[in-house]
Amino acid sequence: MDSGDRNILNVSDLGKTVMVGDGPLTILSGIDFAIKRGESVAIVGVSGSGKSTLLSLLAGLDLPSSGTISLCHHALERLDEDGRARVRGEHVGFVFQSFQLLPHLTALENTLLPLEVLGHDNGEDKARQLLARVGLEGRTNHYPRQLSGGEQQRVAIARAFIAEPDILFADEPTGNLDAATGQRVIDLLFEINQERATTLVLVTHDPMLAQRCQRRLELQGGTLAGQH
Repeated sequence: MDSGDRNILNVSDLGKTVMVGDGPLTILSGIDFAIKRGESVAIVGVSGSGKSTLLSLLAGLDLPSSGTISLCHHALERLDEDGRARVRGEHVGFVFQSFQLLPHLTALENTLLPLEVLGHDNGEDKARQLLARVGLEGRTNHYPRQLSGGEQQRVAIARAFIAEPDILFADEPTGNLDAATGQRVIDLLFEINQERATTLVLVTHDPMLAQRCQRRLELQGGTLAGQH
């Protein structure tokens, strides 16, 4: 974990503009906020308000058109793609709506992926412990096609925490799940997040899920309309 100031994420005057057929389209503009270590923060707003674009920028998956993002004391806008990938590998975990499991790998192998990317080759015990923690100790050798949606998302949660990230980004993590399964997945996500004191940044359109976070950032039309 980094020492230093309490903010794990600092965002200043962030903007994103893309070129479309009839000229530039502004997706985000003038976004300012900070997130402290260990906080849980929901990014909310109607469809098309810029939530997923903002999450991609915060995680260094995309570059802003203007402004600055400091993630774990790294200025993302100054880094090339390899540099941003290195920051993600060392500090970031992800949970996506579409699970993003590799179909030709077992649950255990999918969970181990972040460690392999970092060059660690001795994480199998840790992966088995995490899969047991999410209730999948009997499914370690199953492939994604042999798992239900809820089971796949639980593998994704185990994978997200295996490298002990400082910050976890979750993009509509229950979007492809029924209500009951989604509730169980979210309970697990928050429980493990608290156990490990990880910072959680969550994009959701679900007001009940947003309420479980300590703070909410509301986007409207690509600008920050409020912080609650």
